[in-house]
Amino acid sequence: MAVKPVIVLWAHSRSASTAFVRMMIERGDVAVLHEPFLALTQGNEVTVPSPGGGRLVARSGRELVDLLAGLGRVQPVFVKEVLDYRYDYAFGHPDELAWMTHTFLVRDPRQAISSHYAMKPTVTCPEIGYEWLWELFQLMSSATGRPPLVIRSEDLLGDPADAVSAYCRAVGLPFRPEALHWAPGDRPEWQRHRAWHLDAIRSSGFASAENSYPVTVDNHPLLKSYYDHHYPFYQRIVQHAR
Repeated sequence: MAVKPVIVLWAHSRSASTAFVRMMIERGDVAVLHEPFLALTQGNEVTVPSPGGGRLVARSGRELVDLLAGLGRVQPVFVKEVLDYRYDYAFGHPDELAWMTHTFLVRDPRQAISSHYAMKPTVTCPEIGYEWLWELFQLMSSATGRPPLVIRSEDLLGDPADAVSAYCRAVGLPFRPEALHWAPGDRPEWQRHRAWHLDAIRSSGFASAENSYPVTVDNHPLLKSYYDHHYPFYQRIVQHAR
């Protein structure tokens, strides 16, 4: 039996990745997992649909990947993950993830850092995520023998149809333009960190409007130091954007 695509979207927080998840849910033909590595790292179990119906439970990164492989035998799978942590299994065993289709979403850090700080004023420099995103990009490039697809949040928000259709072609999914719009509403996948997903809950599609934040990299020395640290990693990965 041919294995269906098992696609992972790796992103830093505040990159519009939750809107991308919402679009994938709207398709209706893809099993969607929302931040399973984050859940495992924070001490939670992860439930994965069973190929035969029902749900199975993963308690480790290896168990999660094994369950995804089983599910991928019966339907396409999409996993969205944010790099608020350096996930031991993913970073330590990239060869065991090389069979998946890895993709990356990146946003200019100036806006993303302000948004992250607004949600979590105690955010540390590593948690901003670009350094880990670049490290994982390199690991997956080496493990798979080719650079993964990179998309820019600005392109996704500015021309969703073009960005998503190109993404679908690259990962082996049919483009479904009707999935670019959805009814606003909450999702059970978002309850663990619901406050982080309010924009997505209120949304009905990809929106390019930028929020305004009182604390920014231009007026806060700590955020400026975060920006100075992560911008070179952003530059390295964004040069691979389609």
